[in-house]
Amino acid sequence: MIKLFKVKEKQREIAENANGRAPVKKQSAGELRLNKDISELNLPKTTTIAFPNGKDELMNFEVTIRPDEGYYRGGMFVFTFAVSPIYPHEAPKVKCKTKVYHPNIDLEGNVCLNILREDWKPVLNINTIVYGLHHLFTEPNHEDPLNHEAATVLRENPKQFESNVRRAMTGGYVGQTYFTKCTC
Repeated sequence: MIKLFKVKEKQREIAENANGRAPVKKQSAGELRLNKDISELNLPKTTTIAFPNGKDELMNFEVTIRPDEGYYRGGMFVFTFAVSPIYPHEAPKVKCKTKVYHPNIDLEGNVCLNILREDWKPVLNINTIVYGLHHLFTEPNHEDPLNHEAATVLRENPKQFESNVRRAMTGGYVGQTYFTKCTC
């Protein structure tokens, strides 16, 4: 019985190729789930999503966040998402392409967000991650830092932290590190 199905499938594939159509690529479970997540996105008004490699490659995309409140108001921050074929059983890999002075994002773009690590669960989705990233800009967390220097300044001198964020966002040095302008 199983062989009969394989034969019928092969015949259908041959017929499609004879009609000049390319064979249909089967989507992984991760691609199917990602399609669902993207179709159900409810992005904040300050957030956009883009597919630099076209809609045919959904597993790699960019999210741009333009905070309208908090320390990072007026900035523009781009994140890359690389989604595994076994998504949602594995969290997407998220990196910040914009160099930013932030306690939860290091200078290489690694993001410290618990739902991208130990708290990831398959019931979470892309929308959850986007809101988590958005939250990092409205409420930076000095208690779980990747950039320890920025976290220390935020904890001990919030006014200096705000000044450092502004200097970094408008293009300039904070300590020995140069940041390119990322304001809109």
